[in-house]
Amino acid sequence: MELFAFSDAQAHAIAERRGTPCFAYRLDLAAAGFHALASALPRRVILAYAVKANPAGELLSLFAGMGAWFDCASDGELERIRAAGVPGARVLYAGPGKTRAELELALAMGARVEVDGLEDLELLEGLLSRAPAAAKAPLAVSVRVHPAAGVAEGSRIIGGAGPSAFGVDEEALPGFLAEARRFERIRVAGLQLFAASNERDFSRLLGNHRTALSIAARMRRDAGLDLDLIDLGGGLGIPYSKDEAELDIAAFGQGLERLLEDNPWFEGKLVVEPGRWLAGPCGVYLAKVVRAKASRGETFAILEGGANHLLRPLLTGQAFPARAPGVPGEVRATTLAGPLCTSLDRLGSVELPPLKAGDLVMLGQAGAYGFTEAMGSFLSHKPPAEHWLEGPVMD
Repeated sequence: MELFAFSDAQAHAIAERRGTPCFAYRLDLAAAGFHALASALPRRVILAYAVKANPAGELLSLFAGMGAWFDCASDGELERIRAAGVPGARVLYAGPGKTRAELELALAMGARVEVDGLEDLELLEGLLSRAPAAAKAPLAVSVRVHPAAGVAEGSRIIGGAGPSAFGVDEEALPGFLAEARRFERIRVAGLQLFAASNERDFSRLLGNHRTALSIAARMRRDAGLDLDLIDLGGGLGIPYSKDEAELDIAAFGQGLERLLEDNPWFEGKLVVEPGRWLAGPCGVYLAKVVRAKASRGETFAILEGGANHLLRPLLTGQAFPARAPGVPGEVRATTLAGPLCTSLDRLGSVELPPLKAGDLVMLGQAGAYGFTEAMGSFLSHKPPAEHWLEGPVMD
């Protein structure tokens, strides 16, 4: 997996023709990634693109045309999916704080709702009670379970086994399922489990997925549930430096195949939710240096954009991979800062040659968790342009 979607020459061409700061994306790389992942996984496994990674209409339309399902977590994401012409049967709707209006939209679209607690069931029951008589067959929903053991993370974005705002705690699941039986218009028919973020070790991902199948088997055995869908969640990771290994998708696919073979009782749909893995490698962020300075032994390069364009380094403590196209010289530790009037505006410490005002910096793997995750309105800077290209460079 390449860390940069464009060569140095291509980056300069985009910057000169389109201006900076900007994001530039390659649809051909996104399509190739989707095809490669789908080919590596068992045929029964469904890819549901996690819209939060990058909700651009161009990307959604591309994946929709390739047969993807979609994982949504807001009414705004549902609207984007509907605009892309995706049928509701290929939409999963999740989130720990669903409102009545959001659930109403999800039902109207025919999306599969993944409930996080009894509150979701109560809201759904109320909405379904007003539906036409012909629509009063029990609605199939999935339940999100927060496992007692999960992948440990250095920066706990979504995984781990501690307290969580997400889902039903595994130990509370029997009580939840018993309570769920009182809702006449709803039946629990699926499971969602999401316990990792940016994991590049396929064996650790498969450990989580074995946990999911184990929980599903107990739901079948102890509660008599006939599950038609198990959503294994996302967490498929990508490298952010040349020293980090890639996720072995072939080994991951083989592991999922064995998991299905070990659970012949499950004949339903098995879902994986890649977001970052599909979107990250297709994009870069391009910005010029506004000012270079040294301060008490530390070298700074202040860019046209910072946390108002990319927030991930501040959240995770890990920088995006960085290059200075065409800039000569021996690399040294450089702190990338943005233009915001706060010392929090940092894009991390990276190895770059000596920089001066006007030099171009390219950050790789920026197709996922980019501008839509950032502090875009803080200090009212203009938003960066976003360019969707069919190939390396377009006029």
